[in-house]
Parts: sequence; structure tokens; C-alpha cells
Amino acid sequence: MKIKVVVTLKNGVLDPQGKAIQQTLNGMGFPLVNEVRQGKYFEVDLSEKDEAKAKNKVEDMCKKLLANLVIENFEIL
Repeated sequence: MKIKVVVTLKNGVLDPQGKAIQQTLNGMGFPLVNEVRQGKYFEVDLSEKDEAKAKNKVEDMCKKLLANLVIENFEIL
């Protein structure tokens, strides 16, 4: 079973990579872009058949490794 996870920076945390992307897009002729926030996307393939159990395992993985809970949020899709 594949579980998808999106990890993003919490509001208020500086995102220099997102800022650089926003400035580059503006310079490329996309002046309407006001802000870009970058993040991470994971697909975790588990040999678990039960979706609830699989999501619980992936949540544990996020808390222990995939996300830095001090500055990042995660969403399991």
C-alpha cells in the first residue's frame, strides 16, 4: 500500500528557497507571484494491507524522521 506524505514549513518559519524561487519567477515574467513556500513529498510503499495501520506507521515515521516537528508540519494523504 502506498501512502503519500506532504511536509511543509510551519507558518512564520523563513523559507529562503521559496523566496529565491519566487524572485526567479518574478524575473522570468511572472510578476503576479507574491510568495512561494517549498516543501517535501514522499511516497512510502508498505507491505501493510490495512489502510489505518499503514497510515499510523507512516505517521510514526514522520514524527521520527521525515519531518522536523519543530519547524515543519506534515499531512498524510
